[in-house]
Amino acid sequence: MLHPIYTTLLSHPELVADHLANYAMLVREEAGQTGKRLIGRTIAGVTAVISALMALGLIGIAVMLGVMHGQFHWVLVIVPAIAVLVALVGAYVATRHTDLAGFEEVKAQIDADVEALHLIGEERGR
Repeated sequence: MLHPIYTTLLSHPELVADHLANYAMLVREEAGQTGKRLIGRTIAGVTAVISALMALGLIGIAVMLGVMHGQFHWVLVIVPAIAVLVALVGAYVATRHTDLAGFEEVKAQIDADVEALHLIGEERGR
């Protein structure tokens, strides 16, 4: 007596093809979602690094201008502070915890299929 998966393959190949096509669609969808999250975190990280470097440069320029003119202007504090703020927000977005594991639905579907095959095999074995 054949295992239920072989009898299904032989008697209804269109069902197996549809099932595999649905798996491919699910994998493609989950890969797209995971890719979007990864791209977003990468952009935030690059933004944080560039803003931090700009902030360092602007702080140095502000110190030099303040010393050269011997006066204090709030602009010399506000402009570098904006760059620091952008760097902090970018770093927060890049490092916050998000689920990048992905493919949880695919794993759950495979587990459900394996469990169904085990149940069918046990019923036919009786």
